[in-house]
Amino acid sequence: MILSALIIVPLIGAILSLLMGGSREKLAKYVAIAFSAITLVMAVLLTFGMFGDFADLSESFVWISNDAFVINYALAVDGLSILMVFLTALLVLLVNIFSLDEHRENNNYFYALIMAMEVGLLGVYMAADYFLFYIMWEVTLIPMYFMISWYGGPRRHYSAIKFFIYTHVASLVMLIGIFAMGYMSVAPGEAVDMSFEAVKAGIGSASLGLQSLVFALLFFGFMVKMPSVPFHTWLPDAHTEAPTEGSVLLAGVMLKMGSYGIIRICVEALPDAAAYWQWVIIAIAIISIIYGAYGCIAQTDLKKMVAFSSISHMGMVMLGIGCLSDAGITFAVFQMFAHGLITAMLFMVCGMTGHKVGTREIPLLGGLAGRMPVYATFMMIAFMASLGLPGLVGFWGEFPVIMAFYEFILANDVLWMLLFCMLSLMLTAGYYLWAMQRTLFGPETTKIDLSKAHDVGHFEFAALLILSILVAFFGVWPDAALQFIEPYTDLLMGVI
Repeated sequence: MILSALIIVPLIGAILSLLMGGSREKLAKYVAIAFSAITLVMAVLLTFGMFGDFADLSESFVWISNDAFVINYALAVDGLSILMVFLTALLVLLVNIFSLDEHRENNNYFYALIMAMEVGLLGVYMAADYFLFYIMWEVTLIPMYFMISWYGGPRRHYSAIKFFIYTHVASLVMLIGIFAMGYMSVAPGEAVDMSFEAVKAGIGSASLGLQSLVFALLFFGFMVKMPSVPFHTWLPDAHTEAPTEGSVLLAGVMLKMGSYGIIRICVEALPDAAAYWQWVIIAIAIISIIYGAYGCIAQTDLKKMVAFSSISHMGMVMLGIGCLSDAGITFAVFQMFAHGLITAMLFMVCGMTGHKVGTREIPLLGGLAGRMPVYATFMMIAFMASLGLPGLVGFWGEFPVIMAFYEFILANDVLWMLLFCMLSLMLTAGYYLWAMQRTLFGPETTKIDLSKAHDVGHFEFAALLILSILVAFFGVWPDAALQFIEPYTDLLMGVI
């Protein structure tokens, strides 16, 4: 029952936080920290086999059964999902710690939303039934919508509605694809078993045309979530208006639901259709990489720049998936994990800029390193990790994907496509170094009042220090993560 416990514990935390209204409102944050800490401990013990080999653990009960459907409450983890489970539990605890000094109205609602989001995220990454997967997917949308709408910036209502419309419409298209896939896996008149294994075992007999059509529906739902160009416009608005904690969870683990779905469902269950659409996936990935990087250069808001960088980095994940090779998918999954750690740092630093300096507008900033040296150190670590400096985790997330893509373009005799990757690397280095130079160094700005600017607080320091250690640890020893991913991709290569 450890897998169910990973969902139940944060659910209890969400309910208790919600109940901490009135004079007990301040206690909500400590309740959230306690329950998210328990969840992280369970996730770590699960990852390191304290409950037995995690790949052998599964839970399945018939939830709804009639003549048309068999829907199961089915949970499982493997090499694809275990790092996402760990990352989710880690980031939820760290955002709770990071925000300990924050004072908001209705504190209990805020922490209840964070814990409810953890329920949905863990459910998505552990679901082994397509309908349960969809339900958990939707569960993540509602807390994020209210977090942006209630606790966001001046344009929060517009951004929240835009976020919800984009992602909900995409998930409805995904639901059509899920049910179509279920019906294709059985003979006419038979009840559809929506478990991953049952659908995967039966769908192979469907024609390539039908599989490709279903793949397109599912892929659309997932690419909006990643997000990929041209369905990316909700992301910069959502990030700009969301509170720091919401941005960390949105970029750190929620965007990964899209790439996770592409690998888990599109590639794993429909490998022939994935091969059919391979060039389309590659094309969308390259456009997203270049467009996201180019968009960063045009931004003046530090947080919006990081939001555009996520489009580019998630494009790199899609590029690895599109290679449909062992190395491509292995390092795409690694990049999902690495990007989760790095963007958590980036959005924490961006959030602190607004809170401590009063603005995130890059043209108004300058010389912050002298007044806020610890903040500047964490910003430099995050920026350098994101641009792929060797020794930090971002290097292993991107360069091996480019190597996998190099093998792909050599095999297809389109070497000129490597120019796109080179261009993205140059743009990425350019916008990060430009932003860092203008924000941290040079003479101290006189365009804004810095008299009240102050350095990192104790709780912010703790969260950022843990992330910095992990960014360096996995940068020096990527095998610590790859040892979980590689067995999964080895099995996946057997069906591609």
